Amino acid sequence: MKKRITKFYCTLTLLLFGLLLVGCSSNTSNVEDNTSDDQVEKEENTIEKENSENKAENESSPIDDTDNNAENNLPDKESTTVNGKTNENFKEEENKNKLNQYSSKDIEYARIWLQLGPNQDIDALYVTHISAGTLLNPDDETSVSYPEDVIQLAGSRLVDGFVTYSSNGDGTINVYKVPLRWDVKIPAGEKFYKDIIENTELVYVDAGEDDKVIQLIKKIKKQ
Repeated sequence: MKKRITKFYCTLTLLLFGLLLVGCSSNTSNVEDNTSDDQVEKEENTIEKENSENKAENESSPIDDTDNNAENNLPDKESTTVNGKTNENFKEEENKNKLNQYSSKDIEYARIWLQLGPNQDIDALYVTHISAGTLLNPDDETSVSYPEDVIQLAGSRLVDGFVTYSSNGDGTINVYKVPLRWDVKIPAGEKFYKDIIENTELVYVDAGEDDKVIQLIKKIKKQ
């Protein structure tokens, strides 16, 4: 009888121990499963948070195309028009800026000499104003007078020649074909001088090269 009781308790003990092992194993498995699920959920939450932050940053900081647009609007050598202006317009404005520091009269003198001056290699450009009523040839009593104010441009030497003209104020001048020397028999007669007055040449003045105009302006000497 005692042996049966002892055997019963032993069997019961083993049964309880077995049940305990099964319970522990199940709890361990549940813990591991819960841990794995928690990690996956945590990672998903982290990724979602990062995506939300990136989206918010992009929305608050839009890409600024101002600089790129400004660069695209700048004129270049290949472009034909920018804001209604051609490359030639830009070049013309740039050239005008170079001559801004000089008077329109000095620019006129230099341009006319560059276009009509007999000798371009001069040491100085002398400018003489001749009033209307002045005789063309003061040494001849039969000479007629200039009907208008004229300007005479000349170099420092006789071989440099000279240009006598009146300005029309519209980019054109009247060139008087006054000879370099009055190698005529005096008195030459009134008709000879009237022919010079009546046969002036209308000339359109070229703009010329600004650098050359400026170099010549620096050689101007007014009398």
